[in-house]
Amino acid sequence: MTTVALVTAGAVFFPGLYLLSKWTLRRLMGWSQGDAAIASTRLVSSVQAIMASSAGYIITSSCRDIIEDRHWLADAYILFATPYFAYDIYAMFLCYWHKLQVKGHEDGRVRSMGAAVPGYLRREALMVMHHIFMVAFCCPASLFWRQGKGDYFQGVLFLAELSTPFVCLGKVLIQYQKQNSVLHKVNGVLLMFTFFCCRVLLFPYLYFAYSRFSSIPLTSVPLVAPWQCNLGAALLWPLQLYWFGLICRGAVRTLTGRRRSTFNPDGALPLNHSGKN
Repeated sequence: MTTVALVTAGAVFFPGLYLLSKWTLRRLMGWSQGDAAIASTRLVSSVQAIMASSAGYIITSSCRDIIEDRHWLADAYILFATPYFAYDIYAMFLCYWHKLQVKGHEDGRVRSMGAAVPGYLRREALMVMHHIFMVAFCCPASLFWRQGKGDYFQGVLFLAELSTPFVCLGKVLIQYQKQNSVLHKVNGVLLMFTFFCCRVLLFPYLYFAYSRFSSIPLTSVPLVAPWQCNLGAALLWPLQLYWFGLICRGAVRTLTGRRRSTFNPDGALPLNHSGKN
């Protein structure tokens, strides 16, 4: 498929899946506009994550030479998934807007979507900047600056999405007051495990893998790695550490019986016990 065809397919697929899910929940299950929008956003995020991690597994298991071996999915999925980040910025805004309409919300006085944009950008600044960085920097870096090398590393980066379905499920369970259920606790354990393995350890593993492949000291890898790789790691890894810290803080509060806080996949902010920001 051509570049335009793959980008167009992604631009149609992700918003289309959102609209289909939202219509199904509203028309066939009787959900409210807000609940259907929020749940549909979680569904699309989970589907994208499953697709990305599946592509990552296929790529990494197919590349024996971590530098020279190529797999068509490495470039194809980047093109297909890039529109997702633009869609998700808007979908997160819709979730934020619907939360504002909840009776008793502290910002319920905001009555127009335009007036809600500044508050959304302040609240979700980290996630919005993350998505913009993915489109503006990571996409061209992966497609052009790699010059056809390192598909294995691209596959490993795709595997970072493995934790996202657990983040989304946790949000949905909190939304429906199921934070004390066994399912929520099991999901929390799986979230911590996958987030730590697939996001916190991600960048150290990339440098370690290149060190082992090139037979050079680990400390020398940043000196020989392309500057784009070092910049991406320097900007993205601290975010993963910050978000993992929020997850751990929420887990500790749950175990100690204190007022609960958990990770917010929309903006990496704590949520209170009622699930409202």
